[in-house]
Amino acid sequence: MLTIEQPGMATFMEVDEDPLPEGSFRLDTSYTGLSAGTELTFYKGTNPYLHATWDATLGLFRRDRPAVTYPVTEVGYMEVGRVRETRTAAVSEGAMVAMAYGHRTSHIADPVTDHFVVLPADIDPVLGIYLAHMGPICANGLLHAAADAVRGDVLQLGDGVRGRLVVITGAGVVGLLTGVFARHHGAAEVVVVDRTPQRLAAAADLGLQVMDERDGDPAQRIKERWRHATGDRGADLVFQCRGQTSYLALALQALRPQGTVIDLAFYQKGAADVCLGEEFHHNGLTVRCAQISRVPRGLAHLWDRRRLSTETANLLRARGEAIRRSLVTDVMALDDAPALLDDLAERRRHVIQVVFEVPGSDDGSQTAAAS
Repeated sequence: MLTIEQPGMATFMEVDEDPLPEGSFRLDTSYTGLSAGTELTFYKGTNPYLHATWDATLGLFRRDRPAVTYPVTEVGYMEVGRVRETRTAAVSEGAMVAMAYGHRTSHIADPVTDHFVVLPADIDPVLGIYLAHMGPICANGLLHAAADAVRGDVLQLGDGVRGRLVVITGAGVVGLLTGVFARHHGAAEVVVVDRTPQRLAAAADLGLQVMDERDGDPAQRIKERWRHATGDRGADLVFQCRGQTSYLALALQALRPQGTVIDLAFYQKGAADVCLGEEFHHNGLTVRCAQISRVPRGLAHLWDRRRLSTETANLLRARGEAIRRSLVTDVMALDDAPALLDDLAERRRHVIQVVFEVPGSDDGSQTAAAS
């Protein structure tokens, strides 16, 4: 398995393979996706879990002890593998399965407690990395937008974006997938704001409109572009998808009065850029955090992670070719992961989505021992 021994040092740890318990199944990993933003926080030593613990009972971070210490062994959450061995009727030997268990060559799963998705035959296994976790993160953003718009039972994922003017701030994987979701579900326009040429090019290739923030104030340009009535300009909805508070400030500035920011970003520092006495106050705005750990209140009887995975599969069927071409910038051997993390941390290289392939796999078929 890939571990981060200490800040700036990633390596591989060999782990003995345990016997397979009754009721479980064993996967051999074929592909595992890098979540660069999250994983670099552990590589750089900036992740808040290294300094505090989440108290789920109180819903508070406690500063008296860290939740994670080095070496960090749980790294990664976008995996696809083939079932080598099974002792459960929930999945058959040889099936391709998407899960979230980290950068390791094999894994034992409990079908009762672990979320897994049997990969449909018509979906590219490389894109299967999005089925279990990353895709549902983005779909859950749309679900929160729908809950904000409907204020009742949400029956369709597009209920919050259909016919609306949508802005995406941040064109990483989350922003781009969310933008494709919004366009797929009928948004009138989707404008992606970023400053990185490669990411803007990917957004354009996906059929999304792009706005380069280096060309002038994006909020002003959005409000000049979208006029609803006198004193009512801007986006109906903004999905904030970059973990920098300057982008949250931009999201608030781009909204029309009484609009909503659906926030999918992960912030590590303070929020000096977010001036709540400005647009947030004067335009009566809402910021709604969408976290994959929960669906909107009152919707658990209709929506869960499995349904969000189903919505992701539907998107991959419809737009998979473009997503593979535009998002997956690198497919490389898992052995190259430590060098890549160092290159990314030192800004020697730019990627959008890296997919690691386990040596010996053949579209998921491999029998390497756990490492």
